[in-house]
Amino acid sequence: MQNTDYKLLSRQLDALLQGESDLIANLSNASALLNEAIDNINWLGFYLIKNNELLLGPFQGKPACVHIGIGKGVCGTAVAEGTVQRVADVNAFPGHIACDANSQSEIVLPIRKGNEIIGVLDIDAPVTQRFSEDDEVGLKEVVAVLEKHL
Repeated sequence: MQNTDYKLLSRQLDALLQGESDLIANLSNASALLNEAIDNINWLGFYLIKNNELLLGPFQGKPACVHIGIGKGVCGTAVAEGTVQRVADVNAFPGHIACDANSQSEIVLPIRKGNEIIGVLDIDAPVTQRFSEDDEVGLKEVVAVLEKHL
């Protein structure tokens, strides 16, 4: 398994999103770029807050859950707590929502516009303990680039 060069990935994402302001277009391209660059994952995408719940946005992978309540599962917990959720084993996470039975670990990062959380970046992996502290730090940089273009 190779390590992802998050600094390079952040620069690529910044260049890709330059000059485009449409949220769905940017999240679509971001999901494609990240999915190509991050190894050993089986789902990567975005959920956006709409009508006080998380609604499925652009993603790469198998069909996914469409609606997730705030405070429910890993994604909803990330929104409710306003913090990154890095879960080594989703089967040990209370209330985990299994959209894909192959997912074994997960990382979810809140996305903010100003001080308001507008959605999350959700990445699943088919192995436990896939996401390290280095992944979390690197993905925070990626999310910061994304937030710059919102």
